[in-house]
This record gives sequence, structure tokens and C-alpha cells, in this order.
Amino acid sequence: RDRLAGLADAALGIAAVSLVLLSLVELWQVVARYLLNDSPSWTEPVALLCMNTAMMLGAAAGVHAQRHFGFFIGVAAAPPALRRVLLAFSRFVQVAVGLLLAVWGLHLSIDTWDVPLAGIAVPQGASYLPLSIGGALIALFAADLLLRAPDMRAEGS
Repeated sequence: RDRLAGLADAALGIAAVSLVLLSLVELWQVVARYLLNDSPSWTEPVALLCMNTAMMLGAAAGVHAQRHFGFFIGVAAAPPALRRVLLAFSRFVQVAVGLLLAVWGLHLSIDTWDVPLAGIAVPQGASYLPLSIGGALIALFAADLLLRAPDMRAEGS
């Protein structure tokens, strides 16, 4: 196992817990709305936070596992010399997009930290933290793949 496997496993675990919480929050929303006729105001912002967390941390774990955010068909069909170039390009794009998400997510988080989310006593900036954290992990995992794989061979190809 590589040195970032534990971090990727933690990201995937948090993403999985977020999906379970999202399901429970949505279930409660349906029960409260249709059975109790009392729709809680906190379910939508909590569900969005869970969805953002699951999406970004799951994407980062997918980048680590080389199963997400790549040019897989083109790389697999390319001759070995071109495959190395395409994989390097793919990983550079992953790093760039991850950094963009991390920086802009942090910027949005800081800019909206003083604004409360509707229906819950949490700053709106908290909803952008998964974007920033997930972006940073995407960049970290892609950079690690770029640096540690001298032959730039995608897993399974």
C-alpha cells in the first residue's frame, strides 16, 4: 500500500457515512412532511452538506484509486509511449482542477462564513468546506500518482 492509502480510506469512509446520513435525513424529511405534517427546516441544508461531503471526498478517493477523473478509454487505446504522455497530462489536469476547487472552495467558505444557513445554526461557509477539502485531496492524490509512478501506468491497463 502507498503512503496515502490511509488518507484515501478515511476520505472514502467519511463519504460513505455522509451518504448514510443523507439517506437518514431525507427519510426523516419524508416522514415529517407526509406523516407528521410538520416539515423540519434543517433537513435541506444538512442534506446538501452531506451530499457535498460524499461527492467531494468520494471523488478524491476515486482519484487515489485511479478510478475517477481520467481519460481512461483514450489511455487504454493508446500505444505505450503515448499512454505515458496521456497519463501525465491527465494527472496534471487532476492536480490543476483539484487546486482550483480547493482555492475557490476556501475563498467561498471564508467569504460566506458570517452568513447563517437558512434553517440551521451553521455558517453558510461550512457548505463550501467539502469542496475545498475534496479539491485539496484530489490535487494531493493526483500529484502523488504523478510523482510515484515512474512508468505512469494506470492501474489495470
